[in-house]
Amino acid sequence: MCIALEIWKGGAKMAKYMMDMQIDKKEEFYFIREKESHDIVYLPSKYLMHKKRSKLSPNTIRRSAFILSYYLNFMDELDLHLDDIYQMNYMDQHEHFTDFLIWLKAGEHSREDYSKLPNNETCNAYLKEVFRFYTFMEQENKQSESLKVLSDAQMIVRNSIGLRRVLNRKSFRGYLKEKGHQGKTIEQDKIVGLLQECANSRDQVLLLLLAETGFRIGELLGVRYAEDIDYEKHILYVNFREDNENRARAKNAEFRRAKISDATFDILMFYIEDYKELILGQEYLFINVSGDYVGQPFKGSGVYAMLRRLERKTGIKASPHMLRHYFANARRKDGWKLEMISQALGHRNIETTMKYLNITEDELIEVSDAFYNKHQAMYGVQNLL
Repeated sequence: MCIALEIWKGGAKMAKYMMDMQIDKKEEFYFIREKESHDIVYLPSKYLMHKKRSKLSPNTIRRSAFILSYYLNFMDELDLHLDDIYQMNYMDQHEHFTDFLIWLKAGEHSREDYSKLPNNETCNAYLKEVFRFYTFMEQENKQSESLKVLSDAQMIVRNSIGLRRVLNRKSFRGYLKEKGHQGKTIEQDKIVGLLQECANSRDQVLLLLLAETGFRIGELLGVRYAEDIDYEKHILYVNFREDNENRARAKNAEFRRAKISDATFDILMFYIEDYKELILGQEYLFINVSGDYVGQPFKGSGVYAMLRRLERKTGIKASPHMLRHYFANARRKDGWKLEMISQALGHRNIETTMKYLNITEDELIEVSDAFYNKHQAMYGVQNLL
């Protein structure tokens, strides 16, 4: 199986490099190839294999493969090779990578729909992946030299017992200005509206579990009804597997669990009973309940198609990630500690969790009022009047 991407717009230089994916025993392997000769480009492909061995998700590796193909085609347009970049001085390197950002921002990397050009955050993320590849290449070739534009920055941190550590990080000063991430969530009344218009109990259970567990869609679709559900305690488990038939996968190779409400568990049991013959015919909790693929494991594409149908019926736009944001915000408003929300979401960094929380200015005013009402005498101001 081969997937190729045409990089250049009509009339410009045709893409020399393409992303290639092959499947062997249900495992996906990604490569970078030269388009005409079909020869594998060694170092970029080895980097992609390194990411696979690091247990990163197929979607993450696929995205990296596209990014590397973009960059190699950008280099080809300039008649440059990877080694040439190391021979440049600081200013030339800086200009080179800045030009790559501008090239991306203009949509030169793709011949797809140009009505929506990549935002600054996306362009910066692509360049960061290119820098990760350069770092890999330096380690692979045991180079003493690194890119001049990646300046050293130091952070001093202390652990829980006060031990001081110095962390060295390399950063690029020429990234495009970012607006900052604003997570999109969905309100509870809109979730209720979607639930009322669902065509079957499977869709209702899927929406409810996304809202109540905070699981990623790949994690939820990977749940197996016989192994990953505690029917007595009403707990769902996330287990990392690489061989799921529907290509569902737990991110970060992690194990996690979540408690669901009694009401949702009742609907879950109704769904299993309603489609018992189909569900018991395979391993997964979520299956196709109609159509050509009836009885087969439900896939992410099916989930998004279901949400589009609901949007046409209700006018309510929703995505699995919006329901994940709802989970985080609902629990924050109920008083959960940030660390608990982060652990429930399976985040490795608290900073990622913070991006999920839509804290409004009105909320800040309200908590400030409550704080002052409780502690208004703390400065002894009444004695100054």
